[in-house]
Amino acid sequence: MQIKFHGAAQTVTGSQHLITVNGKKFLLDCGLFQGRRKDTAERNRSFSANPKDIEAVVLSHAHADHAANLPNLVKHGFDGPIHATNATEDMAEYMLRDSGRIQESDARYINKKRAKRGEPPIEAMYTEEDALEALQLFNCHDYHTEFEVMPGVTATFSDAGHILGSAITTLTLEEKGKKYRIGFSGDIGRNNKPILRDPEKLDVALDALLMESTYGNRNHNDPGQAIIKLEKTVKDVVRKGGKLVIPSFAVGRSQDIVYWLHQLMDSGRIPRIPVFVDSPLTSNISKIFSRHEDLYDRETQDFMGLDHKHGHDGPLRYPELHYTASVDESKAINHMSGPLIVISASGMVETGRIVHHVRNTIEQPENTILIVSWQAPHTLGRRLVEKKQRIKIWGDEFHRKADVQIINGLSAHADEKELIEWCNPLKGRVGKIFLVHGELTPQQNLKARLNANNFEHVYIPKQGDTFDF
Repeated sequence: MQIKFHGAAQTVTGSQHLITVNGKKFLLDCGLFQGRRKDTAERNRSFSANPKDIEAVVLSHAHADHAANLPNLVKHGFDGPIHATNATEDMAEYMLRDSGRIQESDARYINKKRAKRGEPPIEAMYTEEDALEALQLFNCHDYHTEFEVMPGVTATFSDAGHILGSAITTLTLEEKGKKYRIGFSGDIGRNNKPILRDPEKLDVALDALLMESTYGNRNHNDPGQAIIKLEKTVKDVVRKGGKLVIPSFAVGRSQDIVYWLHQLMDSGRIPRIPVFVDSPLTSNISKIFSRHEDLYDRETQDFMGLDHKHGHDGPLRYPELHYTASVDESKAINHMSGPLIVISASGMVETGRIVHHVRNTIEQPENTILIVSWQAPHTLGRRLVEKKQRIKIWGDEFHRKADVQIINGLSAHADEKELIEWCNPLKGRVGKIFLVHGELTPQQNLKARLNANNFEHVYIPKQGDTFDF
């Protein structure tokens, strides 16, 4: 039996781990690698094995860096089952189709430039049609229900608390009469995160554990401080009569903000003002949340009980909240008077409707742009975080007069302390720990912390490394 680390090895993207047992192969995750354009294209078009030879995929959750290379796998011949939770399939329906449309759009844009240079066109890595084919292969399972991955391999999902439907996987594998047990953390969520339950801990002995390490050298701020900052920011915008524009990722972060605004309004901590969620993908993901209320944590369940008495329809539905669909509805927001709140994607203000909203509010001092996530270098979001006075948007220069506020500590990933706490029940019960889904510096720090906590056999695999049992 062998594990091959083909993705998310000393990096946080492209999660993909190949397991070979009884001469047959299956994958844990099949995510997109994200990085420099040339590296990205090469990495995403290569697989750890011929897709036709892969029997199955076990999917931890629907985020792009874990799931969005599935259509490419199918395009190149994979036709086995994709095992996931029910909520993950629902999320993937929108996430994978959206990714397919982006691949097609990117190819069209690049080909226009290549045509001007007299170069032949490139083919989109995959299309929305490929995504639809991948979605036909999903096999869905409840948490804590054992299922067969392929002959000789069974698996059970536990709640990872990272995004809706995210799973920790426990695998039981039998080869030549010997049984092995492997754990795969996927992405581990945080305790006390809005809406979702806390991540479950594994209560079994393991021969090996593949464990995420994204924030292996950092501890997050208290989420309670984020709510206080959100409250203050809304009150300031109301006082000025302006617009609060919040760039936010479609999955998880947007739903957290919508929920917190609901709580703050119901408790009277902020005035009831219009809230517009202006992102079709965010709106669709929010609908999925409403289908899976059984996955909400106790606090949210209790809040819903009170909420229904007020005639509201769940934590992500209330009278002040409006989900826009059409482009005309989106444009209409620009002509409305404040105070109001707009939540839109993308989270780094690089594409989508959020760019229009920032462009239309950035030069008015009564407005505020609230950044709620990390911003990569060279993005419009990063220039806003740096509070540049002169900002270019689509080639036009704007004099920023709008206020910029920042809320940190909203990551859906467990931090260093939470990772150690999650791992502690396995002390003396796990053979080897392989740190994946993290940059090298956080991994080295987490390895040292785990070693000091009496986890002796901790490894940091590189891309392409293999481990034989």
